[in-house]
Amino acid sequence: MLAKILTIATIAAGGILLSKQLRKSRESGKTTIEESIEVNVPVSTAYNQWTQFEDFPRFMKGVREVRQLDDTHLHWRAEVAGKEEEWDSEITEQIPDKRIAWRSTSGAQNAGVVTFHKISDSTTRIMLQMDYAPKGFIEKAGDAAGVVETETRGDLEDFKKFLEERASETGSWRGSVPQH
Repeated sequence: MLAKILTIATIAAGGILLSKQLRKSRESGKTTIEESIEVNVPVSTAYNQWTQFEDFPRFMKGVREVRQLDDTHLHWRAEVAGKEEEWDSEITEQIPDKRIAWRSTSGAQNAGVVTFHKISDSTTRIMLQMDYAPKGFIEKAGDAAGVVETETRGDLEDFKKFLEERASETGSWRGSVPQH
């Protein structure tokens, strides 16, 4: 009997949390994700690898392709909620070993910043903040269930594994993009 009561209470609590999350998404139209991870490489190595956008499909599960069109523009192709989506983004600020900020210019609405923090000579904390606007019932339901947060966390863990196993970056771009 106690197990049934606990099950019903758990389902009810989950329903209330899901309802609040759906209401929040509808009211603001966007969701913010904040994740961080410590990587056992120097800050310059972590930053240099992150600038290799075309390598993102190697550690981001849903990303199928990233093409760098020029120093500040990227074209993305990814699977989102079971459908292939494409969009363009623009790097709005880039400071070597410190931060990269972006915003979408077409397609899936998103924007964010990734920052790199030296913890020690061989350890870097990567902090990611991203805003996105889920569209359609499936994306909104997945958002409410925390699917994007879970995938983002997994992508950061895969980035860590990818980079630590290599112990070096696949390339680098050390140019700056002034904030705009």
